[in-house]
Amino acid sequence: MTKIYYTVGAAVVAAGWLLAAELGKVDSKNLLTGQSAFADAQSLKPGTFHKITADDLPKPFDTKSTPNFPRVIARPADAWPQAPAGFKVDLYATGFNEPRQIRVAPNGDFFIAESRAGQIKVVRGRDKDGKAEQISTFATGLRQPFGVNFYPAGPNPQWVYVGNTNSVVRFHYHNGDLQATGPAETLISDLPAGGNHWTRDLVFSKDGQRLFVAVGSNSNIDDPDTHESEFHRANILEYTPEGKFVGVYASGIRNPVGLGVNPATGELWCSVNERDALGDNLVPDYITHVQQGGFYGWPFYYIGGHPDPRLNGKHPELKDKVIVPDVLLQPHNASLGLTFYEAEQFPKEYRGDLFASEHGSWNRAVRSGYEVVRVPLENGHASGIYEDFLTGFVTPDGQAWGRPVGVAAGKDGALYVTDDGSRSVWRVSYTGK
Repeated sequence: MTKIYYTVGAAVVAAGWLLAAELGKVDSKNLLTGQSAFADAQSLKPGTFHKITADDLPKPFDTKSTPNFPRVIARPADAWPQAPAGFKVDLYATGFNEPRQIRVAPNGDFFIAESRAGQIKVVRGRDKDGKAEQISTFATGLRQPFGVNFYPAGPNPQWVYVGNTNSVVRFHYHNGDLQATGPAETLISDLPAGGNHWTRDLVFSKDGQRLFVAVGSNSNIDDPDTHESEFHRANILEYTPEGKFVGVYASGIRNPVGLGVNPATGELWCSVNERDALGDNLVPDYITHVQQGGFYGWPFYYIGGHPDPRLNGKHPELKDKVIVPDVLLQPHNASLGLTFYEAEQFPKEYRGDLFASEHGSWNRAVRSGYEVVRVPLENGHASGIYEDFLTGFVTPDGQAWGRPVGVAAGKDGALYVTDDGSRSVWRVSYTGK
């Protein structure tokens, strides 16, 4: 039997949206709430804010779940990502083999996981036209790599850690290396693999003493009590930096794809794909800080004490233990990579905010996702509001040409977004024009 881990208590109470509006983080005139907060990708406009709450959720099976797989097309000549007024979007680099997670080395190089190709690319600099100066292959022969990070923190890390779907490995690294100087060292060899949800992001705690690894569920709603294939899945696992297993840090998180550590609070955050087949507007994906020992409901409950009717009322004792996530997103958004913006190139009201990539739906009658969202934070905490920040990846007739995956703030202060639809990296900067 798989053990369920949980803690008592609700999520941290965040600053209200009125305070955020006063500080210039939220445009209350463009804030959608209640049923109007649910949207489709074709109608997204930068600068629109949404707040979805647990009270806004429909009943299970109010609508049918609709298979609606995107057929990713070549970017039309007149298509370009759209950002709020004052921001400029440039095409930074192209020609990747489905770029996924992106992380920034201390010297400013971008490390990008090409998961399908089993390799890590390094992208460096900008030429006079604003394009990448150099693209190198750092390592090959990996198994669906996704998570990338540097250890220890600071200007001179000694290692690059990589999360394969079945393991965590590391490479010796000196700041500025464009290629690995030796073979991979395997630290964790027994991560659950196979089935669904293969990404394994990884981050270190602020003090460098903990290594967190995200492992999504093997299924949509298989009961962990009776399915050994769900052992240590739908969890965030904790290890030492040397790869010794410490325990399950938090559980009931169906697919915690993207991880990040809030530099203001030191809290772990994650970006989550929730379950399918309960209807078009169930269950919202979400972004949340993660409580140690916290239980987030999967598969028995969702968004607090809402029972999944397909599990026949199992574990009623857990109902009041389920933590409601901080920010509810559009259902089926496929929320992936996230980052905290600590640079100064954007206006000051953006400092400390969170950005996350929404890869896009495959199972909603109208498309959702296909954008980058901004989550305004006050003192490191969210009020439940998010903003459509980078949109335009879906054509007016509903065809998707771009699918954001990873997001990172470069040393120049711009925001860089990997897009495995157009196989590109986009650069978002503030010009004020």
